[in-house]
Amino acid sequence: MTRDTFVLIPGAGGSAWYWHLVAPLLERYGHEALPVELPAADDAAGLPEYAAAVVRAIGDAERRRLVIVAQSLGGFTAPLVCRQVPAALLVLVNAMIPEPGETPGAWWANTHHAQAKRRQNQRDGRPADAPFDPLVEFFHDVPQAVIDEAWAQGEPRQSDTVFASPCSFESWPAVPTRVLVATGDRFFPAEFQRQVARDRLGLSADEMPGGHLVALSQPDELAARLVAYARSL
Repeated sequence: MTRDTFVLIPGAGGSAWYWHLVAPLLERYGHEALPVELPAADDAAGLPEYAAAVVRAIGDAERRRLVIVAQSLGGFTAPLVCRQVPAALLVLVNAMIPEPGETPGAWWANTHHAQAKRRQNQRDGRPADAPFDPLVEFFHDVPQAVIDEAWAQGEPRQSDTVFASPCSFESWPAVPTRVLVATGDRFFPAEFQRQVARDRLGLSADEMPGGHLVALSQPDELAARLVAYARSL
């Protein structure tokens, strides 16, 4: 079996802890896991600095095949990383998919996220314009023990700087790309994610159970999916 290196990019807040349940599972499959800490609290850090943090984590050591995995906001960092390292595969998990030159701040309106989110709120029996509630939208399917651990760490700080930082690539990297969507994602509704994947990458998304934070709610399923993707190369 090929021993792959899974480079795990978190979403907003930039915490490598997000992957703490998935990383050991990937290692049990015989692979290397590199959860990356991003400079999310740094007001001087934009997407180039986020990508540089990932490249530094990968390092200069000879590794086996690189599988880049990006969650949520990490989707904006991933294509920049793939321009700098010889990635064998890119997996987007409930991820924002950028267009060339787009900023994360512009992505919301460009993809019509607000309309999709209002429809999802109504499907969930909430007011269409209900205020954001992390317990309802992010942690609704996460085990209580994991929620308690997350809360004990305190709320991660996410600087606004990155949301004005253009994703400077001319075309999507020439790297095999898979889009994995959680069917119970209340923040990025599944139908919305599928449409964005079709419109921007011409790809059909794969689906798995879980909400937005699948690495915390469905780590076994996610790890198995990631390993299966790598084996299919």
